[in-house]
Amino acid sequence: MDITNGLIAIAAALAIGLSAIGPGIGQGIASSKAMDAIARQPECFKDIRSTLILSLGLMEALTIYGLLISFMLIAKIV
Repeated sequence: MDITNGLIAIAAALAIGLSAIGPGIGQGIASSKAMDAIARQPECFKDIRSTLILSLGLMEALTIYGLLISFMLIAKIV
């Protein structure tokens, strides 16, 4: 039973770690491309900004799903 609890704890750590890395990289790339687009066409900044905020929110939801999965795994240990 102890090895099972250890594996569940490792899985929970990997779930939150990997779910934070992916969206973090994606948010950085999306923000960079949005700043490039605003620099090229300043008159479209409202459309670009609203699309960026929406996409950042969706990326952040992926991290929250990873956190939820890690909580569910930890609940199996306790």
